Amino acid sequence: MSLFSIAIHGGAGTILPQHMSADLQIAIETDLEIAVKAGHQILAQGGTAVDAVVAAVKVLEDSPHFNAGRGSVLTHQEMVEMDACIMSGENSEAGAVACVRHIKNPISLAYDVMKHSQHVLLMGDGAEEFAFEHGHIFTEQDYFFTDRRYDQLMAIKDSNLLALSEANYPDDDKHGTVGAVALDKYGNLAAATSTGGITNKKYGRVGDSPIIGAGTFAENGNVALSATGVGEYFLRKAVTADIAARMRYLNEDVHTACDAVILGELKNIGGEGGVIAVDRSGEVHFALNSTGMYRASIDRYGRLSVKIYA
Repeated sequence: MSLFSIAIHGGAGTILPQHMSADLQIAIETDLEIAVKAGHQILAQGGTAVDAVVAAVKVLEDSPHFNAGRGSVLTHQEMVEMDACIMSGENSEAGAVACVRHIKNPISLAYDVMKHSQHVLLMGDGAEEFAFEHGHIFTEQDYFFTDRRYDQLMAIKDSNLLALSEANYPDDDKHGTVGAVALDKYGNLAAATSTGGITNKKYGRVGDSPIIGAGTFAENGNVALSATGVGEYFLRKAVTADIAARMRYLNEDVHTACDAVILGELKNIGGEGGVIAVDRSGEVHFALNSTGMYRASIDRYGRLSVKIYA
């Protein structure tokens, strides 16, 4: 029997147990478990890694507990602008969207860009024009709006700062992104990432999440990766491409390569966050240089793990 596995994340950063209520922790862990099981079920039934990561990420986008889809943070203009990316390790197919405002599940739109366009990355109004041509339903901004995100924006808006964090919330300094990586029974790898970006962002800011080789990467016979953290640093270090290259050219295992970048090169320039990874044999690894990462996995032996703290 061919082995398969899946791992997901819901953001990394300074997540402290003393700031987390029992009820909130249970709610977050429940959503993580539902998401990873949604993807795993597809793999168990003979589905593809691409379909599995989309299914898992959609669960996280639909939850208000994560900075993606419904739980996205607000821009300076009090709007939601979302980014997402998917990559298939088979033939290096990829699709991504940036700065979309009216799409319930940006990861589904990224999938359609990959499958039904000649492009990799679409943004803004153009991405939404493509979305509506391909059957995506217009979603009002009210759907994404939550009181917590509005209060978070108001807390920093007057100061003209950017919040690369969950200000005034139990997981202070958590960099919100969601993602999934998977290996299917056929040996195919896939990765998907989705985010609402950073609170109080301006000028159409885009981070690492929708960028191949920065926040998302998958390559058959090697590794699938999804990152979460301060996007500007992940862009500057081309984090996921670098990890994949270390495995490809230096023959480093997934643990060594991820830790070398996340605990070394990224941390050395001030970048906080982490990656989730699954290699060609289904080995799962989480690398983080912060106190926590919302994460879950079902490994190649069917063992479920759900964790928050480092």
